[in-house]
Amino acid sequence: MEQKASSKRLQFSNFKLETILDITLAINDNLPVSDLLKQFERILKEELNIGKMLVYNYDQKWKCLLTSGIHRNVAESINVESDLLFYKQITNLSVALNPALELFDVIIPVYHHEAPIAYVIIGDIDEEQAGMSPTIKHLHFIQTLTNIIIVAIENKRLFDESVRQEAIKKELELASRMQTMLIPNPNAMPNNDSIHASAYYNPHYDVGGDYYDFIRLNNKEYGFCIADVSGKGISAALLMSNFQANIRALFSANYTLTETAVKLNDRVMQSAKGEKFITLFIGRYNIETRILEYINAGHNPPVFLDGDTNETSTLTKGCMGMGMFEEIPVINVGELKVTKGSKLVCFTDGVEELENNSNQMFGIEPVEEVMKKRIGINLIIDEIIEKLDKHRQNNDFFDDVTLLGVEFH
Repeated sequence: MEQKASSKRLQFSNFKLETILDITLAINDNLPVSDLLKQFERILKEELNIGKMLVYNYDQKWKCLLTSGIHRNVAESINVESDLLFYKQITNLSVALNPALELFDVIIPVYHHEAPIAYVIIGDIDEEQAGMSPTIKHLHFIQTLTNIIIVAIENKRLFDESVRQEAIKKELELASRMQTMLIPNPNAMPNNDSIHASAYYNPHYDVGGDYYDFIRLNNKEYGFCIADVSGKGISAALLMSNFQANIRALFSANYTLTETAVKLNDRVMQSAKGEKFITLFIGRYNIETRILEYINAGHNPPVFLDGDTNETSTLTKGCMGMGMFEEIPVINVGELKVTKGSKLVCFTDGVEELENNSNQMFGIEPVEEVMKKRIGINLIIDEIIEKLDKHRQNNDFFDDVTLLGVEFH
């Protein structure tokens, strides 16, 4: 008898070693999770004669990873947090708070770094006529085997996630480069006897939802704009990239500002489906008549400095933002005569609403103060950026920061 028992122990020891080796090879071969679970299920059913099993694991939340020999509804009726988390050791399930657990015989908790990562619940264990079932004697082996598989699944998930994140990172880098190509280089802005423009653009993420542009419409007219998409992230950047293309296609001397605004609103509605909108300030300047026409479509009002009086005002006439409604009810076009030495600074809400440690917003007063100095538009933009950086103290920029300045000679 002793020799027979010893032979059985040796046989089962060999089985455990071979099983762990097979599972390890399967993991090294990077088999899909479904194949690992099938192999685990086969071992428990065919080698250990277990008729019913459930395996739960934690991946952001607890979920049932494997159901075998029992209806799926039973698995769904068990809540890991309320029914299983208090089991710290292998436990016989003669009585349980949840009646669904009474359909099983044993619960096996699986821990990794002192945290539960899985629970194996087994039932219909094949009992021998004499003595204890080999399954009962080797529950710790099942626990170890489950640990190996669950950790391998988690490592595989983390690896796949890192690959996905790396792919996203590369896509964002490409999108950032493409977006940068669409936004005018500040050094390429017009600087002549009639007009001098300067700009600053700093996206909060790799890609941004702000935009500015400066376009020569004909020999005597310039068009310019600054815009901001509601919301942040990739969706805002994609909508803005689409808007950039539409601005370039629609902003021309052939359309009035009102016509341009109506057409842009239609395009934004088609792209955003009413889920996002764009605030926009768009202007057209005639260097011969010195007339500046503009529409402020829900945007932060730019600050205008009169060259004669050195007094500032804000440009507010316009309409609601692009994409808020299918049809814009009313559009008011602002118009002013620009004197020599006048300046205009446009900005997005990332400038005006930047807060310091005391939750005080930057506002427009610092912009007005700098503009009243007798300095060029490049220096005005630089000094506003310096004031912004000083104002935020140790806070990060919460949004894209964009400035567009124009000096009229």
